[in-house]
This record gives sequence, C-alpha cells and structure tokens, in this order.
Amino acid sequence: MKTLQTLELHTLAEATPAASGANDNGGGGLVMLGMYALFFAGIYFLMIAPQRKRQKEVEKLQAGLSVGDEVLIFNGIYARVVSIDGSKLMVEVESGRMQVDRSVITAKAAAVIEAK
Repeated sequence: MKTLQTLELHTLAEATPAASGANDNGGGGLVMLGMYALFFAGIYFLMIAPQRKRQKEVEKLQAGLSVGDEVLIFNGIYARVVSIDGSKLMVEVESGRMQVDRSVITAKAAAVIEAK
C-alpha cells in the first residue's frame, strides 16, 4: 500500500510543473487585490450609495414638513399634519388625531399618488 502511495505521489510530482522563483513576479497577489477592490466598489455603488441617497431624501422631507401637509406614515396610514412641536407631530386621520414622531413620516401623500 505504501509503495502504491509513493508511486502516485511521484507521478503527481512529475506531472505538475515546478515553480521557478525567477519567473514569479508576484502579479497574482495584485490581481486578487484588484478583484477585491472591484467587488467592494460594486457592492458600494449597487447597495450602499442608493440607500444613503434615499435616507437623505427622507431626512430632507421630514425637516421640511409644515402644517397642512398630507403625509404617508411608515405603516401605510395617510394623514394630514395638524401641528408640529419639535420632533412630535399631531396628525389627523379619518378616525381622529394621533401624535407621532417626525421620523415615521416616509413621504408626502401627493408625491405617493403622483408616483402611481
């Protein structure tokens, strides 16, 4: 059994070319580094950048709210802003009024209806 394994290893060693130190310039490592850089750049531009852009748009919308605006709350409720007190908004829905935080406003209702 040991003879057979030795013979197989010897055959494999002859079949694979020997690595010569004179021809190896280290280019393989740079290629892999470049591939990783391209991969992470692609992930950034496909996933992270659009999400940041959307977040900035929502923050701008939330900062520019005024009394009387028709808004969409994150859970799909359409409401009208009645009063603003810092980060708290009093909104009016069909069944009454409720107080919500400014951060739950995701869009102005007119913009949502126009987009459809």
